[in-house]
Amino acid sequence: MFEWVWRHLPGPAPVRWLLVAVIVLVTVTFLFLVVFPWLTPRLPFTDVTIGAHAYVGYQQQGVLQ
Repeated sequence: MFEWVWRHLPGPAPVRWLLVAVIVLVTVTFLFLVVFPWLTPRLPFTDVTIGAHAYVGYQQQGVLQ
């Protein structure tokens, strides 16, 4: 895939490297400003799986002081 992109970029090698840098910068910016903020609320990382019952159990066993 990268070879295909490299062959289709115009200009000599220095211009191609500049275009690759711009493409990478635009892609990373798009991911951080659009995709990741949209995806964050849809990921289960904020779901708590330990409830109050587990906390009381740990307290009784002396794990939590």
